[in-house]
Amino acid sequence: MSDGERRNDVGVVGLGVMGRNLARNFASRGLKVGGYDRDVAAARALVAAHPEADLDVGGTLAEMVARLERPRRIVVLVPAGAPVDQVLDALDPLLDADDVVVDAGNSLFADTDRRNARADGRPWRFVGMGVSGGAEGALLGPSIMPGGDPEAWERLRPVLESIAAKSEYGPCVTYCGRGSAGHFVKMVHNGIEYGDMQLIAEAATLLRRGLGFSGGRTAETFLAWNQGELNSFLIEITADIFRTGDPQGPGLLVDAIMDRAGQKGTGRWTVQAALDLGVAIPTIAAAVDARVLSAGRELRVAAEGAFGRPTAQLSGATVADLADALYASKIASYTQGFAMLSVASATRDYGVDLAEVARIWTAGCIIRARFLGRVAEAFRGDPAPALLALAPDFAAELKRRVPAWRRVVAAATEAGVAVPGLAASLTWFDTLTTARGSANLIQAQRDYFGSHTYERLDAPGTFVHTDWPRGGDL
Repeated sequence: MSDGERRNDVGVVGLGVMGRNLARNFASRGLKVGGYDRDVAAARALVAAHPEADLDVGGTLAEMVARLERPRRIVVLVPAGAPVDQVLDALDPLLDADDVVVDAGNSLFADTDRRNARADGRPWRFVGMGVSGGAEGALLGPSIMPGGDPEAWERLRPVLESIAAKSEYGPCVTYCGRGSAGHFVKMVHNGIEYGDMQLIAEAATLLRRGLGFSGGRTAETFLAWNQGELNSFLIEITADIFRTGDPQGPGLLVDAIMDRAGQKGTGRWTVQAALDLGVAIPTIAAAVDARVLSAGRELRVAAEGAFGRPTAQLSGATVADLADALYASKIASYTQGFAMLSVASATRDYGVDLAEVARIWTAGCIIRARFLGRVAEAFRGDPAPALLALAPDFAAELKRRVPAWRRVVAAATEAGVAVPGLAASLTWFDTLTTARGSANLIQAQRDYFGSHTYERLDAPGTFVHTDWPRGGDL
């Protein structure tokens, strides 16, 4: 490269919606940005549309790489799976010692493990990094979750802190831990997001179908909730949704939308990973199941015709009860998600700092909420709580809300309104707070038919088998 040629501070590969907005974000912080997309015409159209960003788009990947300052920093934002591997294959011969390549897409953590293993034999460094906030967040400031090579993180840190969302707790980026920690943390974020969205949808259904609220009154309720402990981005946008009319006809736009919820797989990945770790996340699992059931609309229509529907009128529960049930379920869901992160960190040797994860979720990401600042404070306690719900402040809040929580779930059940997230959350709480559960019978059954053995209460740690007599012996 001659002295007169431009040298860029960071390169972005993949200039779709997320990539182009992240590139513009970098540029807005005074960084010189190189870019590459296999659709070169579209990439150059992006440059023309945003001259203020002064983006330097290469005609080839090699051109983009050649114009980067060394050691290079390259952010890859392409669809998860094979496209990431294809980009890494293409970059490999172009890179030098200590260059850093970042996969900032929604990659499965197991793929990141594999890519980390591959990078171990290369001179360049690899970072798997979660990014949350959608297209707007990528442009204005996302929550960023890098993991992997700690030295690579230190090289990336200045530029990532410059583009990250800012909250009262600082830039919403932190080193999430070794290996695939960044993408694992992002996956759990998305699982918690599934839970939040399901719980909010159930609350809205109970307001409208159960209590007969109009769209306007529902919006007012969510606006009021957003002023208190339920304050969050998702509550805020829900109020907006219930104040948006259908441009093609009378009524609300939300009422004209097909009730089939899409999903890209991160919720399912979270549930599968939790099962592998032996961690119960029933609120998140219920949210994933609800989306699966929503996809079978024709079956649901047929089943309603066959069995009929109750009136759905909610009795015995108030709007205040519903707010309490929603908040209690939120505590339950976040307790499950952070418990999963804790177990994964220990099992997979990530070294995740739960307080830091909560901190970087206070702004920029989809689940951003006032609540998360208090979660961060709870995990900074000495000692830190074994579970979020056991932190003194959260435990007290849960205890106060249990009666209302029960009233809402019972009233919804009586009215025939499905509330899988609220019900799963309450069942999780009841199971957690039952010292003597029902698994003793399950162990007896397992030993009866499969000689799987069991422990006695009076001899913990000792496993015994009984030849169970047919018909019993009493």
